[in-house]
Amino acid sequence: MVDHSRGDTQYAPCPQWNLGSALRTITIAAALPFLSTQPLAATDPVVEARVMKLAETLRCLVCQNQSIAESNADLANDLKRQVREMIAAGKSDDEIRDYMVERYGDFVLYDPPVKTSTLLLWGGPATLLLLALGGFALTVRARRNQQTTTSLSDADKARARALLDSPDA
Repeated sequence: MVDHSRGDTQYAPCPQWNLGSALRTITIAAALPFLSTQPLAATDPVVEARVMKLAETLRCLVCQNQSIAESNADLANDLKRQVREMIAAGKSDDEIRDYMVERYGDFVLYDPPVKTSTLLLWGGPATLLLLALGGFALTVRARRNQQTTTSLSDADKARARALLDSPDA
């Protein structure tokens, strides 16, 4: 048994570790985040074309203004990978869309269907436009009704005439 209190213990370097293996480990660890964000492309160009066609109809839930085909977000890449896996499992395009809607809601579709739960989404912009136009019309009408001509008193007219006729002006 070694007495650590005396400080006479000698530590030998680990023979497996050297500078080369340490640098390899650091390089691999640094490269892992970049490797994981690269989408895995299908080897079959027909399958990849089908994946991209489907990906253009699905909204990226992170970016929200891009399809998963355009987005490089991790979630978009995961969804594309999931679409590839479902295609490889023999699922149809409608089955894949239905699965995505079931899991993420109608918002995942880039062109959601018109139904009761999406009426606000479809009718909201038109309703806001009509409200804005109505408010504008009411404001214009109120300003027209408020326009009254105010006439100057004789004293104000004389003072204005004097100011205009003065040589200092």
